[in-house]
Amino acid sequence: MGVGPKRRRSGCPVSIGLEKLGDRWSLLIVRDLMVRGLHTFREFRNSGEGIATNVLASRLKKLEAAGIVSAEVDPADRRQVHYRLTEKGIALAPVLLELFVWAARHEQNGAPCEWIAMMERDREGVLAEVRRRWEKRDLTPLLPSPAKAGKERGKR
Repeated sequence: MGVGPKRRRSGCPVSIGLEKLGDRWSLLIVRDLMVRGLHTFREFRNSGEGIATNVLASRLKKLEAAGIVSAEVDPADRRQVHYRLTEKGIALAPVLLELFVWAARHEQNGAPCEWIAMMERDREGVLAEVRRRWEKRDLTPLLPSPAKAGKERGKR
């Protein structure tokens, strides 16, 4: 006998969204796919966030089961899996952009001021570029990694 759908706490859309994405690791994986150009297990593990391998594997499976991420075996190296946001996953771009802007405004953070200003000034342009890169499978990071940004600030 198969297991039926998981019972939800409530029918509230916020509650349902939190059931799918309610931990920091899931959102950081989505962020990394969306703006940092990361797409393999090794890249996520080495992203600098400190995620444990068992947690990373669990979250990738959870995101795949939720239809937010797809896993594609690399035809050139069948041992390598590439993760990609689905249409449902890329639809989270406005949510992540607003979360970024909100946290940048209200909490001390390490994001360069020019990133924050760009995201506040041109939300539609940023979202269009995120979507374009997703559609073209362009893995060029929209934003440099935090370590690279720190080095760039130090050069000035």
